[in-house]
Amino acid sequence: MTAARTWTLHRHSEQVAVCALPPNAEVPAWAAEPAPLQAVVRTAAELSLVCAAGGVPADVPALGPYVCFEVAGRLDPALVGVLAELLAPLADEEISVLTLSTYGTDWVLVPAAQADAAGTAWRRRRQVVLDPVPA
Repeated sequence: MTAARTWTLHRHSEQVAVCALPPNAEVPAWAAEPAPLQAVVRTAAELSLVCAAGGVPADVPALGPYVCFEVAGRLDPALVGVLAELLAPLADEEISVLTLSTYGTDWVLVPAAQADAAGTAWRRRRQVVLDPVPA
């Protein structure tokens, strides 16, 4: 068994939502509002959007708000267990998450009401959590 690694996570202050639209829908303009993470995922069953929580119309099915935690630095695609190491402390605390991987790194979305508890859980496991710089 290898020793647990230490990761640095950047907490972003802007909250996001995960929205669902019909699979053939166009990506709406409100989904392009600035956010720390934006994603468009289309399957045969749905169009899912990760976008700024504040811009989502009330009639659109959405989950959130979520706080984004970004794993710092570019991750080598050959690394194994990054998300497993980061999600274990949150599972122990019964904090639900959504995850997304980009070309360069991983993102963990935590319900806004549980974001502070997630930071505490990670710090207890010797992870580095960088809080956003106040505006």
